[in-house]
Amino acid sequence: MKRIGVLTSGGDAPGMNAAIRAVVRKAIYEGLEVVGIFHGYQGLIDGNMEVLNLGSVGDIIQRGGTKLYSARCPEFRTEEGQQKAIEQLKANGIEGLVIIGGDGSYRGSMTLTKNGFPCVGIPGTIDNDIPGTDYTLGFDTALNTVIDCIDKIRDTATSHDRTFIVEVMGRDAGDLALWAGLAGGAETIIIPEVKMNMEEVVERLKSGTSRGKKHSIIIVAEGVMSGSEFAAKLMEHANIETRVSVLGHIQRGGSPTGRDRVLASMFGARAVEVLIAGSGGRAVGIQNHQVIDYDMNEAFEKSEVFDQNMYQLSKELSI
Repeated sequence: MKRIGVLTSGGDAPGMNAAIRAVVRKAIYEGLEVVGIFHGYQGLIDGNMEVLNLGSVGDIIQRGGTKLYSARCPEFRTEEGQQKAIEQLKANGIEGLVIIGGDGSYRGSMTLTKNGFPCVGIPGTIDNDIPGTDYTLGFDTALNTVIDCIDKIRDTATSHDRTFIVEVMGRDAGDLALWAGLAGGAETIIIPEVKMNMEEVVERLKSGTSRGKKHSIIIVAEGVMSGSEFAAKLMEHANIETRVSVLGHIQRGGSPTGRDRVLASMFGARAVEVLIAGSGGRAVGIQNHQVIDYDMNEAFEKSEVFDQNMYQLSKELSI
């Protein structure tokens, strides 16, 4: 293998740039040429790419977002779109790909692997919802961003004796809400993995009020409902007035934490090693503090394990 490509796809996550840097520099160290593909699978179809050198990835390890940009690409889901992508790979002499993104990106990776172009996936998503790895790239940074916001919101909640609802990202997975809620001392955490019990939520709020507590923080993962919808339900059930803060895309931005930079560096280097070994359809990850690679099908066949113990602890500590 003499030439590989790298692209980022799906929602951006802090640490993607650090991973791109690691892929490029590890590959060059091993004597390979690297082509950067812009705007994900859409850029692959359009042939929007260029050769990257050491200087191309200088001064990006500390930057959020992705130097290669990202985009959704419905066209790649069609056979015609996939054929265009394959033709571009052949035309540009690309023999393997490193794809940084979430489960949708992984599915595209498997499609290309089955068509003779080995791909390796790096889990880049703030949701921490890729089976097979303990942590995904960007989760730690997003977590710290949410915690910082919760701390600031608590200041004003305390000042005004109010209950605040904080809506965080997490369509199908509640890791970000759960970890941030526990770290931020939230009184209630609403996540997709646990069926919501409004009566229990109301009881917890009233119990706090009865012992003199005058403010509360409720974390709601967007996959359950919006913060505004939850506020309306709380008013309907208990006539409790709240304020809603929707953190939105601020959770995706910002300079990656040291942990995400290190993970990105190790993930990127391992992905290149896997391609050099002639393997495709693999994903890199971390398990028990060790960087590993595994069959990407596991990311589709297994369900992400929800940490019930952590959820229970969050309830016990917020009495």
